[in-house]
Amino acid sequence: MLEVCVEDGAGMAAALAGGADRLELCVALDLGGLTPPSSLLDLAARQPLPVHALSRPRPGDFAYNARDCALVQADLADFAKAGLAGAVIGCGGRQGLDRGALAEWVDHARALGEARGRPLSLTLHRVFDLLDDPFAGLEIAVELGFDRILTSAGAVRAGDGVARFAALVKAASGRITIMAGGGLEPPAVAALRAAGVHEFHASCRSPVPKACVDARLIDLGFQAGRGRQTDVSRVAAFVAATR
Repeated sequence: MLEVCVEDGAGMAAALAGGADRLELCVALDLGGLTPPSSLLDLAARQPLPVHALSRPRPGDFAYNARDCALVQADLADFAKAGLAGAVIGCGGRQGLDRGALAEWVDHARALGEARGRPLSLTLHRVFDLLDDPFAGLEIAVELGFDRILTSAGAVRAGDGVARFAALVKAASGRITIMAGGGLEPPAVAALRAAGVHEFHASCRSPVPKACVDARLIDLGFQAGRGRQTDVSRVAAFVAATR
């Protein structure tokens, strides 16, 4: 299973052309991803692949206050209304997951799924990689009913965390899926598969060709540098590695 993280319509098209199995939708990938707008949700819902959307109301940490939590609640309703297959959420910090906020969101997502007759698949995002005790976090995720955890196993690059991935997969014991993501490159997939990982997450982006960059956009502050875009060939390389 290859999930490609995309932030626009061109990214969706490239992921589809490259053979991705699922999309994660967000915006502002250079900030680690933020909640996408309703227009993108509607476009994503028309794609012939399952789409999970990220709910992250602001950049920075994941220690959310009541206003932030209310925004996540509203995002979940928007995702369900659009007809998306799942949601990607998380809350907490180094000392642990915010069990109270997560439980409230999970209950809300379940109610939304029951109302539409199709559940929202739930992914715990990379707040997991901040935890001082990821194994305690794994048990909370299982207890709350998450379907998967997206993680780099605490490493800067997921490919550097093979031993930790093996330990997480063993601790999960089939109760929850461990999905590898974060600085992931195709050559690392084989070792992660050997460690028991079967779902992979990558943005599959490459720098925008210089010939396609308008320097005036950069000068006026509308674009930061050359930027990056989803690359069909990189998606295909990941697909080949995961198969």
